[in-house]
Amino acid sequence: MAAAPRPRLRLSRTTVVILLVCGAVAGGGRWYVSRAESAQVASAREAKAGSPFKVFATIQELMDSTVDPAADGVWDSVAVISTEAGVEKREPRTPEEWQEVRRHALTLLEAMNLVVMEGRHAAPPGAQPKLGELDPKQIDVLIRANKPSFAAFADDVRATTLEALAAIDKRDVKALVVAGGKIDQACEGCHVTFWYPESAAPR
Repeated sequence: MAAAPRPRLRLSRTTVVILLVCGAVAGGGRWYVSRAESAQVASAREAKAGSPFKVFATIQELMDSTVDPAADGVWDSVAVISTEAGVEKREPRTPEEWQEVRRHALTLLEAMNLVVMEGRHAAPPGAQPKLGELDPKQIDVLIRANKPSFAAFADDVRATTLEALAAIDKRDVKALVVAGGKIDQACEGCHVTFWYPESAAPR
């Protein structure tokens, strides 16, 4: 005896259902697809199909090309340099100099969004760890296992960089120095946690 035709279900993208299929084999069996599994599969497919973002650089490459130069641009904007010729006090004075520091702060601010993007590896294939660092594959595992913590460090860098940006807009050199120190602490906290957790002292 032929099985009764099954009704066709029209599902929206956000609808999660439990499928129940009644068969004629061995008195009828039941097949369940859990809500959680269905939601995870749907979410993964939508993210893969709908995301406009493509990851190319590793974290190491992003740090070298974007994060480090931007952070250095903020830190080096204020300095006291002692030479044989005397002591030079460096700080932004002209509108153009302040604007240059502001560019660095904005770059650092937005770079944190890039650092935490899903699918970004710690380093290129074959990259060797620096002295005291974990192997890049170990760093990848550590980041994947502690994504909330990794994202929180990026948030810390963002928050402290916003302080620097506020100081820049107020032309407040002292506040910029304080914010720069906080940025350094936030960066170092992430490095110690994920890159060289076994090191007794920060680099």
